[in-house]
Amino acid sequence: MPKPNLLLISGSLRKASFNRTLLQEATRAFGPATTVEADISFPLYNGDDEDAHGVPDAVHTFAHRIRDADALLVSSPEYNKGISGALKNALDWLSRVDMPALRHKPTVVMSAAAGRGGGETGLFMTLNCLAQFQVRFVFGPAVMVANASAQFDDNGRLKSETYLKPLTERMQALRDALA
Repeated sequence: MPKPNLLLISGSLRKASFNRTLLQEATRAFGPATTVEADISFPLYNGDDEDAHGVPDAVHTFAHRIRDADALLVSSPEYNKGISGALKNALDWLSRVDMPALRHKPTVVMSAAAGRGGGETGLFMTLNCLAQFQVRFVFGPAVMVANASAQFDDNGRLKSETYLKPLTERMQALRDALA
């Protein structure tokens, strides 16, 4: 595959999110690729709203971007020992679209968090939620950046091989999975 299309999904809606920074670092480690960052700022899922107005156009756009991507990179913080609300809400909306966009899609999940666990509980919860969609996880060394505010330099690059090495290995595994 000459230049794969990667869809980047951040579970944090903040523009300066460490998870967005981690996704950018992952794309550098991956190498040549076309990247698109998904926008998951959807209204909260509510079945009554869906019945009255249907699935929002933004959710359909998200589903089509997933379908058109060769692989997904998902990075999310851990909020109160769980998956981010924004990411869970996006998955809830995605389940309402009549298109199995995630099925068999090569996917790497990682996290960056303020705490010393690097978002471990949230990461495993994200894996569990995505498993229901039958994604094809690309496993490898876990990428869980702890104390994220101290791990990136002013250019958004990881400072330590402690995190850069497993990230690079994981992106190599993804490249291999796409070959």
